[in-house]
Amino acid sequence: MFPARRFARHLSLCLTLLLMNAAAAQASGWVLVKEESTLTFEATQGGKPFTGRFENFTADITLDPENLKTASIRAEIDTASVKTGAGDRDGALPGSQWFNSSNFPMAIFQSESVRRVDGNEYVAEGTLTLKGVSNPLALPFTLEIDGDTAHAKGSVVIDRLAFKVGEGEMATPGIAGLQVTVNVDVTATR
Repeated sequence: MFPARRFARHLSLCLTLLLMNAAAAQASGWVLVKEESTLTFEATQGGKPFTGRFENFTADITLDPENLKTASIRAEIDTASVKTGAGDRDGALPGSQWFNSSNFPMAIFQSESVRRVDGNEYVAEGTLTLKGVSNPLALPFTLEIDGDTAHAKGSVVIDRLAFKVGEGEMATPGIAGLQVTVNVDVTATR
């Protein structure tokens, strides 16, 4: 049987270790600041450029620049929340030929690794799943951390047909460009 003093010391040590582990986990876990974060894209329709945005998306981010082996980024994008400022286009994009949001409501990016390229430049390598199609994706981004606030910006070009976005006659490049630039600008706190 433990003497009371020894038990108290053992309990104190266990609580200290638990708190240290919780603090370490919290130090690398980030919470998205939605009102300061955007997910936009640039595309063309009939040869004319336009921009759009997804109004609803979430991100689970674990990232410590000093320990990238534990880094993980998972973003979920509500494809029905797409807005371009053009009523016809906004009505068509969630439809079956484009995002098919009723059957595939979420696009998901899941990182498999994050590596530093140079200074504050990183690349998150993982998989983007959109409209039921999964393809590898490398997202380059910059990261600035100031205390408990992080700001990341990145951009990547995707081929919409690789994800079956714009099927049928909409697959014709003259109707809509095949290359879409996706821009990520997120702020998170810990």
